[in-house]
This record gives sequence, C-alpha cells and structure tokens, in this order.
Amino acid sequence: MVGAGLRAAARLWLPCRGHGGPRAASSSPSCPGCGPPGPGAHCPGAPRSAPAPLPAGGAELSAHLWARYQDMRRLVHDLLPPEVCSLLNPAAIYANNEISLHDVEVYGFDYDYTLAQYADSLHPEIFTAARDILIEHYKYPEGIRKYDYNPSFAIRGLHYDIQKLGTAYRGLQPVPDEEVIDLYGGTQHIPLYQMSGFYGKGPSIKQFMDIFSLPEMALLSCVVDHFLGHGLEFDQEHLYKDVTDAIRDVHVKGLMYQWIERDMEKYILRGDETFAVLSRLVDHGKQLFLITNSPFSFVDKGMRHMVGPDWRQLFDVVIVQADKPSFFTDPRKPFRKLDEKGSLQWDRITRLEKGKIYRQGNLFDFLRLTEWRGPRVLYFGDHLYSDLADLMLRHGWRTGAIIPELEREIRIINTEQYMHSLTWQQALTGLLERMQTYQDAESRQVLAAWMKERQELRCITKALFNAQFGSIFRTFHNPTYFSRRLVRFSDLYMASLSCLLNYRVDFTFYPRRTPLQHEAPLWMDQLCTGCMKTPFLSDMAHIR
Repeated sequence: MVGAGLRAAARLWLPCRGHGGPRAASSSPSCPGCGPPGPGAHCPGAPRSAPAPLPAGGAELSAHLWARYQDMRRLVHDLLPPEVCSLLNPAAIYANNEISLHDVEVYGFDYDYTLAQYADSLHPEIFTAARDILIEHYKYPEGIRKYDYNPSFAIRGLHYDIQKLGTAYRGLQPVPDEEVIDLYGGTQHIPLYQMSGFYGKGPSIKQFMDIFSLPEMALLSCVVDHFLGHGLEFDQEHLYKDVTDAIRDVHVKGLMYQWIERDMEKYILRGDETFAVLSRLVDHGKQLFLITNSPFSFVDKGMRHMVGPDWRQLFDVVIVQADKPSFFTDPRKPFRKLDEKGSLQWDRITRLEKGKIYRQGNLFDFLRLTEWRGPRVLYFGDHLYSDLADLMLRHGWRTGAIIPELEREIRIINTEQYMHSLTWQQALTGLLERMQTYQDAESRQVLAAWMKERQELRCITKALFNAQFGSIFRTFHNPTYFSRRLVRFSDLYMASLSCLLNYRVDFTFYPRRTPLQHEAPLWMDQLCTGCMKTPFLSDMAHIR
C-alpha cells in the first residue's frame, strides 16, 4: 500500500507526502543556549560582545558539542510548561481560508459521515462480509477466513499500487527501503502520471479517501498476505478488482444499510447534536439542502432516528442517490421525484419543492432551479473528492470537510509525550544543521549519535498515531497527500458537524499564518519566547 504522502516509500501501502559534557558559555545571560556567534553575527536579544574562541578540535570540540546539546535540552524543557499540552481543542473548527458565516445563506450536507456519524464497530462488519463474499462467491482460499479486521493497521489517505502491490507494506509485511527504491526504478519519486487522478484513481495507483475504505484496505492487505505466505501465484490487478467488487457488493446488496437500520443506537453517533445544528440554522433563517448517494429508505430511517418524523421540513431540497461526483460534472441526468413510498414518479421537474424527495439529477439543473450560487453556499461532506473538490474548484461554493480522525489526532497532539518528543526533535534537527560544519572524527561520532536519536524520535512520534503509517495529516515533517488535498478542497475542516454548535452563526473564521521555510526561524522564536532566543541563530547569520 502506498501511504498518506508521495515520497515516504518505506511502506508497501504508500503514505504519500504532498520526525553530554560541560555547559558552553552563553553569549548573553538573557539568551540561554546561544553559543559563540559567527563572524559579524549578533543575537538581537543580547548586547554585543566579542566572540568567544571555539575549541581547537578532538575531545575538546566533542565536549563543546555535547555542552550545546545539553543547553538545548534545558531550553526546550523551559519552553514547555505543563499547560502547553492542552492547547488544541478537538471540538474546534479549523480554517484553510477566511470565511464569514454571516455571508452564508444556504447550507448543504452529505449524509453518511456528515449528518450521520457512524461507530467504528461498523468496519469489522463490512470487512467480515466482504471476506466471506470473496470466499463463497469468488472462490478465494478458505484460509482467508482466519483473518479478522485490524482497526489499527491502515489509515485514510493511503495509496495502493495495483501493479507493484504498494510500496511500504506488501500485504501485512513492511518492505525494505532498498526494495522499494528498486521497484520504482532507483528513486523514491513516483511520476505524476502514475499517481491518482483528480478523483484519486490513477492508471496504476489508487488513493483511498473514503472512511468506508478502511475495511477495504485491511482486506486487500490480508488477502495479499495469505497469497504470499502460501506461495500462491496471482495477478495483482485481478486481486484488487475482486476485493473492490466484494466491498462494493456489501453496499449494493444493502448489507450495511440493514446492519445500521437494525441497531441505530449502536451505529449512529451524535444524532441529537445533528438535530441541534440543523434546528439552529433554520431558526436563524438559513436554507438547508441534502445531497447524498444513499437511498431514500435508508436516509429516511436514519433522519427519523436523529431528528424525528418531520425531518424533511428542515430541508428546502432533499436529493438521494445523487451519484456523486458525476452529479457535479455531468449535466445529462435529470431529476426524478419520489413518492412517499420511495417509488419513482414520471412528471417533469420544473422546480424543487420543500418536503419532496428527488433522485439523481445534476448540479447544473440544481443551480438553475434554486439560484443558489457562489460563496453564499456552504456544503459539508467527508469525501474530499466526491463531495468537495468540484464544488470549490468549478462552482465557487464554500466547503467544509468532516474529518472524524481529527478528534483523536488532536488528543494525541495534546499529550505531554507528543509535545516533548516533537519539540526536542525540532531542536535536535536545528543542532544537526548548525553543527554539521565540524567534520573531525570525534565530531562525526557526536553527529552520528544525534542523527540516530533524531530518527528514533521521528519513529516514536509517528507511532503515536499509527504504528505503520503515522498521522493522516503528516508524514514525518511533510504534509501528507491527504493533507494537501484537504487544504486545497476545503475552506473549513472539523471532527464532526456538531463543532458548529461552538460558534455563532455569524462567526468569522480566520486561517492562522503558518511560516514558510524562510520565515520559520524568526517566526517560531518570536512565538515561543517573545524575543530572539533561538539557540545558535547567530551562528548561521553569516551563511544566510
């Protein structure tokens, strides 16, 4: 499988990116950790003074490097008070672009994983049903039945290389970096033409962006693992298609719908919060619409459970089985009206009426009939491609991404272990960058020890999120491919729709200014300390 970022070729599922001695004298008491400045350099937070002589080399220079290391450790410890580990709010809404809800008059919603949040217990059911379909209908080996769903294996946003079985994990086993590089012609780079296309489907590599795809990724890995473990020959493309079709059968045959309808208390989460969001918007004079690929009977039962029997009165337009993303791009499919029993009507649609149910159709007719255009429309969905991409890029709507994984990832970021590991990793990286000019034998040993520690820190930090692939948002220091698509296709993102309840309906969201690489040293120093205390920044001034 290919992971969440494009160049992290250390997994077969590809995560694509789109982690002492005596203390040295400080140049100023106000700047702990600052060492002897380079020629012409000056630490802005300290008075000017004559540069201290550097050690000549050997053991003395090694001791000097370790002293700088210890100074940096103390500085990082001082910069991280206990309360810093609860800075991020899992129920917050995060902005990629500035957007004022005061200007939004119309709110649109997807259904699955947007209005209706599902429990993770649904994934083992999908995995088991698709696994049994492979065995009973596609005649796959009975031995595959021994595999159970592993919720901690895959993450959303991974790429799967159909022809090479991925690049980071082959089945359930990691692939050595050397073999990965050999598979891709001696490079970690994956050519753009091989990568997934606009909707995450390339000629040989597919990106899994849907939350429902987690069981599919797990099943693909298990089937490959069984075939390889038993020395069975197989065609990679046939296997991929069979597993994909088995997962599709779970949906097409209505098995998933049946499980949810039988026990909505178990599978549907935060229904009361969904009702609160919708009611609040209507009370403030907003117009609402629903566009979903799910069938009417399933949506109706779910909405009755969350909102009540009169749920349709909250929406000005309801469209089911819309066939997104082609709903947004293909103008040829007409709207069809459904009666109260869900049966198709044959009358021509000249307007979209409140309280009625429509099937299929297309966005172009939708825009013509409603005149809901441009930035006064805000649409929420969980799938970056099928729900959001076309609306933002082609039609100018504002978009909000529902990312359920965000809540867990923020809780991990708020832990003391993560904050200290990440901050020290960043500081150690700065040390390596600045001290690499020392190349005598003793200094190289020190630098090698630091590099080893840095790599261990990167692996520890990554494994806090997922042992195989790390965070869905970052591959070590790089944003993942998923993260880059999230920034490109959404104005806002949040863990659930209920996050809207924490903000006024006229609230303005402002994106935070994040530093570019050439801004980072100054930016981070000012944020953390309020003055120019970045250790060794002065040492690099003559290079900059």
